[in-house]
Amino acid sequence: MNKSCLLIALAWVMVMAGAARAEKAPAADPSKVDADYAVQGEYVGEMTNREGEKVKIGAQVVALGDGKFHAVGFAGGLPGDGWEPTDQRPEIDGQMENGTAVFTSDRASAKIKDGVLTVFNQAGEQITALKKIERKSPTLGGKPPQGAIVLFDGKNADEWKNGRVTEEGLLMEGTETKRQFKDCTLHLEFRVPYEPKNRGQGRGNSGCYMMGRYETQILDSFGLPAKNNECGGIYSVSDPKLPMSFPPLVWQTYDIDFTAPVFDADGKKTKNATLTVKFNGVLIQDHVELPGPTTAAPYKESPAAGPIYLQNHGNPVRFRNIWVVEK
Repeated sequence: MNKSCLLIALAWVMVMAGAARAEKAPAADPSKVDADYAVQGEYVGEMTNREGEKVKIGAQVVALGDGKFHAVGFAGGLPGDGWEPTDQRPEIDGQMENGTAVFTSDRASAKIKDGVLTVFNQAGEQITALKKIERKSPTLGGKPPQGAIVLFDGKNADEWKNGRVTEEGLLMEGTETKRQFKDCTLHLEFRVPYEPKNRGQGRGNSGCYMMGRYETQILDSFGLPAKNNECGGIYSVSDPKLPMSFPPLVWQTYDIDFTAPVFDADGKKTKNATLTVKFNGVLIQDHVELPGPTTAAPYKESPAAGPIYLQNHGNPVRFRNIWVVEK
């Protein structure tokens, strides 16, 4: 290859790399989303049951890319607002048709337009209409109490090893605290990206590790069942009590109460670590014992204190308002 051809090839590689970065960046930016994002979200309303009683219902609509959607219904209300794990959870697929999201099954149908989800029975008669809402965690924006250590307030990443801050003042994934902790209470606010075509663990993946050893999963699990590898799960150890994920690009909160393991003078563990987690203000993990480090933990279990680690799994997850209170 001559010199001019080589330069052209290098320029093309640089252009393609820039295009890849440009495609990746909008996933973390709420101002740069596709038309499907306006349909995705949570909806609430009421309907009359067979006994003639008005009952609350909720729905979560997940964007899957290219005008495709998956909707989940919740009898009794949304998770954390009336729905219980023993209640019904019907699911239905849909797609965009002429500006309206249309869902069909052998039992019912629905459509979404202008922020309203309308449900019809088999005969085509309207059953109910649900309005789109945007919930906020009751602990969102929580101020650090007296004596708290502020780990990130948007000003700088001085408390973090190789910490990176966006132009908007948000902490990026893939960093750990310079300080070491044991027993503590952590407040963390995070936002998963909008990546409608990604699936499973490739969709908004990160994690919050206490002492660098025990992970509470961070993931875009909106509309999915509560599992230990989904958001709110203690990875590979404990399913959350409820699926409390909000839609991607909505700020969410973890309030974690952590107790470190206990070791005797010979370095033998005599008591396991425990985690209590409130996800968007709802208790989902209650004094769960941790037999050892969770899967993929960067540090081995030992009597030594450890950092708070925010995992980099290749997704643009963002963080803000992080503080800790040591016990």
